[in-house]
Amino acid sequence: MRNFHDAMPRTAQRKRRPSKAKTRGPSQRQLRAGELVRHALVDILHEEDLRDAALAGVSVTLTEVRVSADLKHALCFVEPLGGVHAPEVIDALNRVSKFLRGRLGHTIEMRFTPALKFLHDDSFDVAEKMNRLLADPRVRRDIEGEG
Repeated sequence: MRNFHDAMPRTAQRKRRPSKAKTRGPSQRQLRAGELVRHALVDILHEEDLRDAALAGVSVTLTEVRVSADLKHALCFVEPLGGVHAPEVIDALNRVSKFLRGRLGHTIEMRFTPALKFLHDDSFDVAEKMNRLLADPRVRRDIEGEG
């Protein structure tokens, strides 16, 4: 028995391909733009005196910036230093994001200055958890037994 596709003319038959967004990571253009934004934001955060009580005297590490394909949106991953409560700092950075975007527009040369959204980077917490697991004597015994 023939299926539906066998009855279609050869020119109408197309292979279904997964969308590019699902199969590929960020482009070189997105990676370069993300690093450009990250470096500029680090300088801005270092130089500017942000007038938000939650940011007074707080140091943050800007670990990564992911830029959308159209370069109009940027997700900024930050980690507050010094035992500061992260959600308060993230909320404060999102409150001043329009100011930071304005300063960023004067610093970088891009057609569009991306809208900034700040998120907590939990990769340090995950790495610490992995280190604790690997330091467990039972796991260490299993690892040394494999060699």
